[in-house]
Amino acid sequence: MENYYIKTNRTFTTIRRNAWIFTVLVAIGGLWVPKLGLLVILIMLSLTTTSFFKGRHWCGNFCPHGSLFDRITLPISFNRKIPNFLKSKYMTIGFFIFFMFNFTRKLMNAFTLWGNYNFLDRLGLVFVTTYLMVLITGGLFAVLINPRTWCQFCPMGSIQKVVHKLGRMVGITEKTEMKVTIENVNKCHKCGKCSRVCPFQLTPYLEFGEDNQFHNINCIKCATCVENCPANILSLKTKEEAIELKKNSNSIGYENKQKIKAKITDIKNLKDNIREYTFSFIYPEKVDYKPGQFILVKIQDEPKAFRAYSISSSNENSTKLSIIIKKVEKGYGTNIIFNNFKVGDVVELEGPMGNELVVDGTIEKILFIGNGIGITPFIGLTKEVLANKPNVKEVKLLDGQRYEDEFLYRDYFESLVKEDKRFHYLPIVSRDKNSSIKKGYVTHLLKDMDLEGYKVYMCGSKNMIIDSYRILLDKGVKKEDIFYESEERIAILN
Repeated sequence: MENYYIKTNRTFTTIRRNAWIFTVLVAIGGLWVPKLGLLVILIMLSLTTTSFFKGRHWCGNFCPHGSLFDRITLPISFNRKIPNFLKSKYMTIGFFIFFMFNFTRKLMNAFTLWGNYNFLDRLGLVFVTTYLMVLITGGLFAVLINPRTWCQFCPMGSIQKVVHKLGRMVGITEKTEMKVTIENVNKCHKCGKCSRVCPFQLTPYLEFGEDNQFHNINCIKCATCVENCPANILSLKTKEEAIELKKNSNSIGYENKQKIKAKITDIKNLKDNIREYTFSFIYPEKVDYKPGQFILVKIQDEPKAFRAYSISSSNENSTKLSIIIKKVEKGYGTNIIFNNFKVGDVVELEGPMGNELVVDGTIEKILFIGNGIGITPFIGLTKEVLANKPNVKEVKLLDGQRYEDEFLYRDYFESLVKEDKRFHYLPIVSRDKNSSIKKGYVTHLLKDMDLEGYKVYMCGSKNMIIDSYRILLDKGVKKEDIFYESEERIAILN
């Protein structure tokens, strides 16, 4: 099984990328120039002051050791789960007492030279040796366990938490502290990626409060979860900003989200690494969903995690649905599903969710664009539109794949062409030299099309959507007539 925790970029600013140089300068250079250690006093004053207003913000944005762990050691770290005992109060308090006792003893010894020529060198050396200890000990923990292992019981982190609590007591942090904030809890995919990339291995997606904010005192506000959220619904906000965000959040497409108990009644192998899973609802017995929406499938209990997949079936009797899943190489979620899910298993679903690909029934011309596994939602959408949208006069589907044998439902779409003259199916392959199908990408087809009056719905790779979006705008399609869902977010979130 793949490691649950993911290595990803955590250094988004110049300071975070390069602050580690300060650690090396003090810890190593200070052995020859001890007065360099006196610079640490400024660091201690800065982190203490910052924590009064913003909690452990310093740890995630300015800390030189944090920069060292995130920039230098992360690439070579085993990146394992941090043992619980290293995060426990007993460890934190015990190590703080031990550290401060030794640190104070060294300071007192240095102050015996007060007024002496060597006093500043001796005082600076206290901080130099402390930095060197953290560099060596924290570095070993970072490589052998997890980059931010030391930070779990770091004395400076403990000081920040104490001062932060004081800031909360006087009410200052309500206006100044920026916390991880979710736009709308119902829009969360519960994929756990915010936890998988979190330097502290926290679980924001399971702990958002009624105000949509993450209140864990150990959060270092590094924004790694914000940068990596597949749904793009996380941000760093103050309490006042969070209230405003929640007030203005759009819940269309998510208002009927519910917990669903279902049984796997069929598994079809469509290709070597692609399967269709059919779920029959147990409770509730019927679930109304719209073709183009997606569903969450629970993959594990600890920590609880789901994966989001576009619904491929049309909602005929509201008693079941199907999804198509592509197994991702080294994919954490898809490996669990492919290896463990069997016919007859009872699983937990949540949904339905999404409105990006829900078709407006009042329009006359529709263009669907899909590539790769992103073709999935259009299986149900085409059938739904042709059967239940009498206003629609023309439906075109562009289906881009690499090779001819990767067209999942080509026969199905071609049969629809014969059944309904309004439907036009345009397949295209990018790499298959031996195929009789048109060669190229869906963007090549787009450039030759008359798109006046069309509403466009896209699902597929990020690059395809970006390129197609630009072409659509160049050809006069209005922004408000373009809807898209990236397979990066829905179809193959690993």
